[in-house]
Amino acid sequence: MITKESVYKIGKLQKSHGIKGEIVLLYDKPEYTDIDVDFYFMDIESIFVPFMIEEINFMTDTRGKVKFEDIDSQEEASKYSNIDIYILKSEMPEIDKDDKPFDWDWFVGYTIIDHNNNNIGKIVDIDNSTINILFVVEKDGEENLIPATEDFITSIDEETKTIYLELPEGLIE
Repeated sequence: MITKESVYKIGKLQKSHGIKGEIVLLYDKPEYTDIDVDFYFMDIESIFVPFMIEEINFMTDTRGKVKFEDIDSQEEASKYSNIDIYILKSEMPEIDKDDKPFDWDWFVGYTIIDHNNNNIGKIVDIDNSTINILFVVEKDGEENLIPATEDFITSIDEETKTIYLELPEGLIE
């Protein structure tokens, strides 16, 4: 089963386009248009469902018309408006951190450990609604917001999906 931790959001479907079942797809970043995969995942009622890509025609550097197999009408395509599009994290190309902007979404699913070796929780989402990006961290049903800043990170273990942070006193109570 595909979980939220194993996929990576690359865009959002907008509206149906034409009568043949095409849907406008707005990519989060221009680089995502270069990723060559056979299918995209959609979050349908909290289940990541794969949709086979039949064809993509790019309109701009971040917008395209995607045609999925078995979606052959405007009515059927319109059912998928405003749905996020994902790919498997394993299909993401290696990112050269010197060339491209850092993307905090990559760390959804990672566990946060503080400087006292306390498990703070698991990153379940990224809040980028303001200029200060935050990790949304959940543990034992409680949710905490922790600033996503390189200043706090002491190390990252990609094998165990763990981020070690040096947090200011009183940030997590």
